[in-house]
Amino acid sequence: MAVKEEERLELFLKIGLDERTARNTIANNKVTNNLNAVIHEAAVTEGCDRTIGNLLYTVATKYPANALVHRPALLGYIVTIKIKTPAQLEAAFSFLSSTASESFELKEFEEACGVGVEVSEEDIEQTVNEVFEQNKESILELRYRTNVGDLFGLVRKRLPWADPKTVKKLIDANLYELLGGRTAADNEKALKQKKEKSAKVKDIKAADDNPSQPSEDLNPFLIFPNPEENFKVHTEIFFSDRPVLRCCNTKEVLDKHLKRTSGKVYTRFPPEPNGYLHIGHAKAMFVSFGLAKERRGCCYLRYDDTNPEAEKKEYIDHIEEIVEWMGWKPFKITYTSDYFQELYELAVELIQRGHAYVDHQTPEEIKEYREKKMNSPWRDRPIAESLTLFEEMRQGMIEEGKATPQNEARHAE
Repeated sequence: MAVKEEERLELFLKIGLDERTARNTIANNKVTNNLNAVIHEAAVTEGCDRTIGNLLYTVATKYPANALVHRPALLGYIVTIKIKTPAQLEAAFSFLSSTASESFELKEFEEACGVGVEVSEEDIEQTVNEVFEQNKESILELRYRTNVGDLFGLVRKRLPWADPKTVKKLIDANLYELLGGRTAADNEKALKQKKEKSAKVKDIKAADDNPSQPSEDLNPFLIFPNPEENFKVHTEIFFSDRPVLRCCNTKEVLDKHLKRTSGKVYTRFPPEPNGYLHIGHAKAMFVSFGLAKERRGCCYLRYDDTNPEAEKKEYIDHIEEIVEWMGWKPFKITYTSDYFQELYELAVELIQRGHAYVDHQTPEEIKEYREKKMNSPWRDRPIAESLTLFEEMRQGMIEEGKATPQNEARHAE
């Protein structure tokens, strides 16, 4: 390792990065330069607390490019521990990226980021207790199948600047206090499926005597928009307060698609021919084949044959037999390999447009970075570099598992 790289490694370790993250960062010139600049702007070249260091790393990898003039001011808030949580930092990014002028109102900025807002453990405990009291009936029914993410979201909605670790600790403590230890029944998936099936039968029976019941309960495919409406942005609520994007086509793209499909709905059921189908595939078939049938469209049976070593004719025959046994008839049977060249060209286009890159993280590192809400150090690598590496991957010049193509979605989102 060159002397300069050793110095950078030592500098990154001083701000609390673990050695693996520090070495991965050094391998990416753009992120290295960004982080080096951030550390010097923050005047922490002699080191800092690990919590501050993680926030500085996030600034280096995620800071909005259109607001660089405000970065030194934000770093001042971080090193003085006025901004000390990832939630506050995300709020700061959002505020600064929408600030066009070179100056901004400090009062507005601090209010937007929760600066000076102290949420005590007593405040968190009270809010958690209130959430549990309001959802007690549901929690007692679901027991440990209760979605903790939903509870966390309700608390965070009321106390956006609360310490997430404290929130999680108190939610876990309240669950244990209310439910006691886990029982064998809590781990029985069969019991869960039986209850869900019973509830569905009850709902359908009640619909016969209740003509005012929403039609979506009787026809689950009504949640899907018609083809001509797919240029609109549809959202649904996930984890209580997070909007999830469903589609965002432009009218021009949609018109081109409708002309090619004559306005019909086309779906696909894409199993991998590397094993036997299980109960989850039945649900997938219901959605794919069922929607096409309900809209008088077409559903392809497309074998996702991307791993030839694991695929057998035995599995292909089995899949077709089960699809027929379930009462579905494919419009056509195709293979993903039929489209490899087209898919490769689309991937190249994504890289060229800055929407994808080649990553060198291991699966464990990807998981770790997502949990820490940190971007991959390879996310901002030069486009030309990703294109070269992607072509080398295609030619088999890179060892299996040493590189993977990734889209531009941030791990923190």
